[in-house]
Amino acid sequence: MKLLSRAIVSNSDMIKNYKACRDKAEDFGTIFIMKNNQPDAVLFSITEYERLSKLIEHMESLEVEDIEKVIESLPKEGNRKKFIIENIENEA
Repeated sequence: MKLLSRAIVSNSDMIKNYKACRDKAEDFGTIFIMKNNQPDAVLFSITEYERLSKLIEHMESLEVEDIEKVIESLPKEGNRKKFIIENIENEA
């Protein structure tokens, strides 16, 4: 997984500057919180959380064969497309 260095904050930064970290999550969609130079947590913006929740709900409604097709179609590495749930629902 590639992480943007601008989307990484330390655990102590998160504790001291929550509002700035929340604003950063809104800008990037997701920020990664590091503790002792290791990934510790992820903070999603509410927009990103809602998008992912819809995608998960949609995936849970699919049959196993359809889920396997989706997984097989994902790139193994590199840049991945951002999917919008409305586009996926319209294709179904």
